[in-house]
Amino acid sequence: MYVISGASGNTGKAAAKKLLQAGKKVRALVRDVNKASELAALGAEVVAVDLSDRAGFERALVGADGLYLLSPPDLTSHNFLAERSQLLGAVAAAAKSAAVPHVVFLSSVGGQHPSGTGIIQSVHAGEVALRGAGVTSTFLRAAYFVENWASVLPVAKQDGVLPSFLPGKLALPMVSTVDIGNLAAEALLDGPRGERVLELSGPRDLTPNDVAVVVSKLLGRAVQLVEAPLEAVVPTFTSFGISPEIAELFRQMYEGLRAGRVSFEGGKAEARRGPTSVEETLRLLSK
Repeated sequence: MYVISGASGNTGKAAAKKLLQAGKKVRALVRDVNKASELAALGAEVVAVDLSDRAGFERALVGADGLYLLSPPDLTSHNFLAERSQLLGAVAAAAKSAAVPHVVFLSSVGGQHPSGTGIIQSVHAGEVALRGAGVTSTFLRAAYFVENWASVLPVAKQDGVLPSFLPGKLALPMVSTVDIGNLAAEALLDGPRGERVLELSGPRDLTPNDVAVVVSKLLGRAVQLVEAPLEAVVPTFTSFGISPEIAELFRQMYEGLRAGRVSFEGGKAEARRGPTSVEETLRLLSK
């Protein structure tokens, strides 16, 4: 039986579906069971639990052959890195206590670095916690999510511009969340093989200018990329209700992307490319 945290989210749902299709038992962990009705209909056991509930989370891990773990979003925190380090430390300890033989942890491109990557530092803390707890883990370091472009698609539709905090000519690995979930399921089915690092990107690296061309094609109108300065990150994000600390961490992440620090480690890490194109994902997002 496999336990999937964040099972109502994009990557968690994809991982759960992949495992169910393979005929495996799945325990789907969610905060709101109403958001997991699709998985329940497919045969998953749905359990309402919050990762901060150490006792409840540990009970949910009983009998697990593997756990897919992700760091849940919290865009209103005013002490995010410290809080996330504490949470993931407790989660790793719970996995150890419950004798989970294998954890697949959703990390990020740049997750090998302890600093200089902004909000990605939080998943680095997760890697450190799992290693420190002695839990056999696979770190799935995913590239920049294609779905990150969803928030600016309405602007592209209305005004014909695609805002970006990244330079138009900066080539980046990008990946669709369905490919992340599918690889997470694959890694769980592989079972524990000692510590592994999987570095996942999409079929090809793209620039923001390339994305604008794809969006233009999908919308049937001219779409021009508009580069915004890093100084605009914090005021833009806080205008959407995101805390100043989280906004600053995103600014640092964009800075790290521009500088090349937010990049794959290479070396002994296993490089993978998912099959889903940017066009496929943005077509669904633009409907």
